[in-house]
Formats: sequence, C-alpha cells, structure tokens
Amino acid sequence: MSTGADRTAFGPMVIVAADQHEARPLIEDPLARRLLPAGGRFAVALTRYRPIRRAMIAATEKKIPGLWASMLCRKRYVDDVLRAALDDGGIEAVVILGAGFDTRACRLHALAKIPVYEVDLPVNIDRKRAALTKALGRVPANVTLVPVDFETQSLADTLARHGYPARRTFFIWEAVTQYLTEGGVRRTFDFLATAAAGSHLVFTYVRKDFLDGTALYGAEAAYGEFVEKRQLWRFGMAPDRVGAFLAEYGWHEREQAGPEEFATRYLRPAGRDLPVSEIERSVSATR
Repeated sequence: MSTGADRTAFGPMVIVAADQHEARPLIEDPLARRLLPAGGRFAVALTRYRPIRRAMIAATEKKIPGLWASMLCRKRYVDDVLRAALDDGGIEAVVILGAGFDTRACRLHALAKIPVYEVDLPVNIDRKRAALTKALGRVPANVTLVPVDFETQSLADTLARHGYPARRTFFIWEAVTQYLTEGGVRRTFDFLATAAAGSHLVFTYVRKDFLDGTALYGAEAAYGEFVEKRQLWRFGMAPDRVGAFLAEYGWHEREQAGPEEFATRYLRPAGRDLPVSEIERSVSATR
C-alpha cells in the first residue's frame, strides 16, 4: 500500500464506536472505542449526545454521500456471511487481510477456538498489538498478528512463517483493494488461488467508473482527495466483471451487495433512515 493508507485504519472504527450510542446499533461492538487512540475515544465519547453524532454523520456525508451507513453495513455483511459459514461447519481458520482495528476476533464468540490471522502493514500491526494489550491486557491467544506489505512481500511466505495452516479458510479483505495497484491485487489473488476447497472469501471494491471519473455518484470531494490529490485509491472493478475476475483464480461469485441489499437487510429493519454509498460494493465468494 502507498504512504498514507496506514492512516485510514481508525476512521471505520470511529464510526462503529459512535454507532453504539444509537438505540439500535447496526453492529454490537463494545470494544471498538477501547481500541482507539485517546483523540478517537474523546470524539466518540462526545457522540453520545445526539446533536454531535448527527453533526459527525453530516460531516462524513459531505465527502462521500452514504459513507457512514456503507461502513457499518459492509461490516455487518461480512459478519453475517462469516457466521453462516461457521454454522455450516468446515472453516478451520480465518484470515483478515488489512485487519486495521477490526474487532471481529474478539467480539464474535464463534471465533474463540478458531485461529485468526490478522494481516496488515507493519505500522498498523504494531498499533493493533499495543491497542489490544492496553484494552485486554494481551493479544487473544487465538489471534496471530502478521505484518506484511501486499505490494512488496509474499503473502503466502509471510503467513506460513506465522504458522498459517493453509486449511479451509474464511478470508476477509475489507476496504483494502482500492489502495493497491492491479498488480498488488492480482498477487493477492494468486495466493487466494491456492486456498483449500471449501474456503470462503468476502471482499470489497470501489467501482471502476468512479476511479475513472466517469460516474462520481455525488462524491466529487472524495474523488478530488483520494484519486486526484493523494492518489490513494488506484484499483477498481466493474460490477458485471467481478465474476469473471474471480473465476480466473478458481473462485465462484455467490453474491454482490450494495445500497439496495444493505438498505433492505439492515437499515430499514432497524428503522435507520440513512443513505448508502454507491461507490463501494461487497462480494462473497467460495472456492
């Protein structure tokens, strides 16, 4: 990942932590606030007051309309697909690619006895280890923190050195692909192509037409910052080409989820009147 990508790990967890103050949070995550640095914890504490929470949501929406709900819903979607796979049986390990400050390994009780490998840039792994140690006293026994740069290091070799068993695995790759080059994405899929039969994958991607500038979906500010100015977002996909892309690596697309699915499954049942961003979609696949 390019310089600056490591600093994007906190934002999603600030949103998750702030959402805990809603009457019906989309994700139950009491640990999210505790893993944040002091500034993040202070900001989240203020969001217990509804006007401040609404102001934070409004500020987020100015950059990317629907971003607030999109981040919450994609996490909920990953959780749901993961729980379903665990209920079906056969999952022997979980690998979270670009784990950031995600708390799944701690908050989902079904993972307590399953090895979880959290992979991220070395600087984020150091931050995560320090945050877990401060909040919980230690890194959970079933969690292995794996530092790697997707662009320059071998994911297979690095995971193997950290004891990854290469069994039927549930892979999570959330909000990472846009920060990579196409070469970096394909090298990761080269590794995923070696996964055991019966493995699962959930990943997110940013729409290619947004990165190309042909359809901005009201997110002109985000395009100007992430694509033009900082050049952080570099890889995108067309929704109708995802299945063919996955098939190149031996994976079968099961579902794509975006604004319509998230509103139907999560927002309306919770009585939450929030838009969902059009520029990012979630994909579940099996091998």
